Amino acid sequence: MTETAPTPYPLLSSDSHVFEPADLWTARCKDVEDVPRVERVGNRDLWMIGRHVMGTTAAAQNAGVRHIDPAELKIAGLFDDVPTAAYDPEARVSEQDVDGIGGEVLYTTVGLFLYGQLRDSERLSLFCGAYNDWLAEFCRHAPDRLKGMAMINVDDIAGAVKELERCRSLGLVGAMIPSFPDWDRPYGHPDYEPLWAAASDLEAPLALHVATNRPGPVRSLSFEFPAECTQAMLTNLDFWVRLSLTDIILSGVFQRHPNLMVGSVENELGWIPYFLFQLDYTYTDRLRRSSWPKKFEDGRLPSDYFRSNVFASFQEDPTAMPHRHVIGIDTLTWGSDYPHPESTYPKSREITSRILADVPEPEREQILAGNTARIFGFRY
Repeated sequence: MTETAPTPYPLLSSDSHVFEPADLWTARCKDVEDVPRVERVGNRDLWMIGRHVMGTTAAAQNAGVRHIDPAELKIAGLFDDVPTAAYDPEARVSEQDVDGIGGEVLYTTVGLFLYGQLRDSERLSLFCGAYNDWLAEFCRHAPDRLKGMAMINVDDIAGAVKELERCRSLGLVGAMIPSFPDWDRPYGHPDYEPLWAAASDLEAPLALHVATNRPGPVRSLSFEFPAECTQAMLTNLDFWVRLSLTDIILSGVFQRHPNLMVGSVENELGWIPYFLFQLDYTYTDRLRRSSWPKKFEDGRLPSDYFRSNVFASFQEDPTAMPHRHVIGIDTLTWGSDYPHPESTYPKSREITSRILADVPEPEREQILAGNTARIFGFRY
């Protein structure tokens, strides 16, 4: 493998994050009990909801540290340790320039905890709405470079459709939905049809971001059990998104809505070639059950729908590049994950140049900028 020169175009990150201001929910949900808030306990600031610890500032205070000394990564600290660019848009654009980034698709950080920990669906919808208002204000500072992905609660599908419509009117480009929804209503259920139709009509991509499962009978890395997160959970993050994408594809969602885009975000890529093989094999060669959906009328395979209607983000996964055409060149998008500890910041150009060193330049540009520009509406 040979190193290549830095790209002549700005990188576009399909997966970056904000870190919510400490008063986001306390200021916008004043008459609501037990709103998410920051509380100082000893020498660290904790995100709390009621008396329950949601998380720490570690998710945002460690950007770039692993590239200097991984031993210096801190599990908790003070909100003052969080870089201003995590919650201030002017500072954020400056940090983009430092890292050679021309634009970012922005996801929540604290909101990831809410999907897994908050069983009260009505309050979840309220907190999603307050966050979406703040994110829209954040992105208005530089709409060509900051593209926000809303949080929506699919427990209430009619409410989710209304919130998606509202968020598009606010300028947000799409929405995050749980990587795995309520166990009694997986994404193949016909109840979701209004959501798929609305997202297609609104040209709003939907994202299955890691660690956003709704609470269920099987323990998962949804931050429902943040203190019990294990290495085994972290190693197998893609399990849940595979279930959801299988339900969506095999139930014919993309056949009915050919313009709908659904993404696997922060689940890396190496699992996809084998997943596509199993998806097609199950569809074509396994004994069919009477409860299974009918085969596609157009003769396409499930993997064909994956390549035309799914986008998949990666940060630092070198295993997939030799199999990029199996996955689909139009599917691949890169993300920096700033300001999380795993972020490629401030070495994004160096890291992507190394991972894509053997990829022809037109395909490199498509993966590092072109696909993200097409899906999320960037110009570069």
